[in-house]
Amino acid sequence: MKKRHISLKDLADELGISISTVSRALKDNPIISPELTKKVKELAIKRNYIPNPLAMGLLRQQTKMIGVIVPDLVTHFYSSVISGIEHLAKEKGYYILIASSNESLEKEKESVENLLKTRVEGLIVCISQETSNFDHFNRLIQNEIPLVFFDRVAENTDVPSVTVDGMEAAKNITRHFYKNGCRRIAYISGPDHLNISKHRKEGYLKGLEECGLEYNPDLLVESKLNAEDAAKATKKLLALKEIPDAIFGINDTIAFASMKEIKKHGLKIPDDIALVGFTDEFHSTVVEPALTSVTHPTEQMGMEAARLFFEQIEKDTRIKEEVVLPTNLVIRESSFKVLK
Repeated sequence: MKKRHISLKDLADELGISISTVSRALKDNPIISPELTKKVKELAIKRNYIPNPLAMGLLRQQTKMIGVIVPDLVTHFYSSVISGIEHLAKEKGYYILIASSNESLEKEKESVENLLKTRVEGLIVCISQETSNFDHFNRLIQNEIPLVFFDRVAENTDVPSVTVDGMEAAKNITRHFYKNGCRRIAYISGPDHLNISKHRKEGYLKGLEECGLEYNPDLLVESKLNAEDAAKATKKLLALKEIPDAIFGINDTIAFASMKEIKKHGLKIPDDIALVGFTDEFHSTVVEPALTSVTHPTEQMGMEAARLFFEQIEKDTRIKEEVVLPTNLVIRESSFKVLK
């Protein structure tokens, strides 16, 4: 037979009492006699009764659940952010339900609908790379359901958000390349409509300007945020008459794919081409050479996103706060050239 969870009704029917009496007994309500309370608790243990927080929450119109949507569930970046969200959620007595958009706008819309159907109290979201229209979040905004964006955010909305200072980070990368003797610095960007692409591109251009280097449009290549497209972008850079002596990827996935392509062309990292990533995934330390990358305070990002979420819950109103966290450039072998 198919097993199912034991409910309060099952316990009540077996004991011949009301559901409310069983509920009160399990909570040690003094209006229930000690004898009956003991009897109810013993049966609950015998039948392996586990309280259903969703059912209890629906009765209170408060499910204590937060929906979290991320572009993927594989990348350490997102799992670390989720860990930060979960840390604060646990302190507040909340649970989280996680969905992945798989970088698809349609899947993201579907995830929003499915999570709302499960009666989550609000959403914490990192948008997919396909998302340039935010109409599917209007239902939450209009009904004042708590909503927070992190990392990739919907700009020009009244939704609170947590990001990092991507512009300053990209500027620091460009300056780091320049100090290591690089003069043809290339940047493999992401889709233009994403805030992370815009800000890192701005930092790259400002970095070139501060270093007295002229911007060369051939050295700025847009790609989708996947390894296949990053490989194509790298091939395009390596096919130039004058190849770059440094490449900066918008994230580590791009940088890893670029590293593989550079090696395929018989070039050495960093001697021929210095390389820097962004997000500092675990693999940054195990590839050869170890990848210089920008470390995000990912767990703090998750905790800040959760803080903004609970602030809306507690104040029972939408807030507009943009939290911008600093980053740290971790220099490893892939970008450090021995100047002759």
